[in-house]
Amino acid sequence: MADAPMLQVSNLESWYGESHILHGVDFNVQEGEVVTLLGRNGAGKTTTMKSIMGLVGRRAGSIRFKGEEIVGLRPDLVARRGIAFCPEERGIFASLDVTENLMLPPRIAEGGLDIERIYTLFPNLQERARSPGTKLSGGEQQMLAIARILRTGARLLLLDEPTEGLAPVIVQQIGRTIREIKALGFTVLLVEQNFRFAATVADRHYVMEHGRVIDMIPNAELEQNMTKLHEYLGV
Repeated sequence: MADAPMLQVSNLESWYGESHILHGVDFNVQEGEVVTLLGRNGAGKTTTMKSIMGLVGRRAGSIRFKGEEIVGLRPDLVARRGIAFCPEERGIFASLDVTENLMLPPRIAEGGLDIERIYTLFPNLQERARSPGTKLSGGEQQMLAIARILRTGARLLLLDEPTEGLAPVIVQQIGRTIREIKALGFTVLLVEQNFRFAATVADRHYVMEHGRVIDMIPNAELEQNMTKLHEYLGV
């Protein structure tokens, strides 16, 4: 099992009520990788992340994390296995300041970053440590949302659209942060609309369409597949 993927998703199907969203999703993530899910709006990227966490109505198929089947687990038990989800809406508590937001999630394992290390990664947050969540910019809220899950000890981080709506300078900061997180040994699954940003951080890209994975492109082969990628993404 030494070479088994950290995350192995096989024939994953998901439903919201009667709506059948995922139709047999297959992909894997090796430990230490940054892997992106690319695709147009409605392709099933966010639903795939929520399905991994157990945040959909119904799932079928297989999700193996570190060799253990987790498709039947409740969301809290998935999180305690070592998977953390940073949703697009960020979920910052407006009534708490930055430090209080950081301290909110429980530690589920050793290996999480302490507050000092987090503030080294995110100097903007250290400057705003006593500021309430309502006073943060969109970029600062995104940094806080990522920083908060780094404390928990989770080793697989699911980041949903971390650059959405952010200024280019903040997008560059998020990129640097993801590269530093990878260097620290974390594994990242990233949903991203901006494939040019994804190319600066990821090892591999899975392309989704109509609730399925239709292609996998190694980052080193992105340039020669650019025409195909434009067709997939409609850009």
